[in-house]
Amino acid sequence: MASKQHHYESLVRMYHKELYKFAYWLSGDPTIAEDLVQETFLRAWRALDSLQDENAAKPWLLTILRRENARRFERKQFDYAEVEQDTLVDDTSSALDDTMEQTVVQRQIANLAPEYREPLLLQVVMGCSGDEIADILELNKNTVMTRLYRARNQLKDALTTEYKPIKGASN
Repeated sequence: MASKQHHYESLVRMYHKELYKFAYWLSGDPTIAEDLVQETFLRAWRALDSLQDENAAKPWLLTILRRENARRFERKQFDYAEVEQDTLVDDTSSALDDTMEQTVVQRQIANLAPEYREPLLLQVVMGCSGDEIADILELNKNTVMTRLYRARNQLKDALTTEYKPIKGASN
C-alpha cells in the first residue's frame, strides 16, 4: 500500500500543473478545472494498478480528464444564454498587452470545432506527441496530424482576420 501511495503522490506532483492547465483550457473556469483535476486523480487512484507502463501515465491521465469533462456535460444542463465566451482572461499575466493577446488567442482556439481544438490543446498546452494524441483521442495518427494542420490553419486565418485593417481607414 505504501508503494501505491508513493507512486500516486509522484504522479500528482509530476502532472498536477499540466492537468490543471489543460482542464482550464477545456472548461474556462478555474474552479471547474480544479474539480476536474481532483476527480481525475481520484479515478487514477482507484485504477492505479491498471497503469502498467510509467511512460503512458500522462496520456492515461489526460484520457481520464477528458472523460471527466465529458461526464460534466452529462450530469448538468448549462444555461448558455448568460455566459460570455469572449470574456476568458488569464489573471496570471500582469501586462495588459499580454493579457489582451492571450484572450484573443484563447477566444479563437475556443471557437475551433472540438475535433480541431482538442488535438491542438493536447499538443500545444500539454506537449503531447502525435502518437500520444492519437492514443488519447482514440484516432489514427494520420487523422490527428491532419486535424492539427487544419487547426493551425484555421487559427492562423482567424487571428489574421482579427487584425485586418478596416477598408477605407487612413494609414
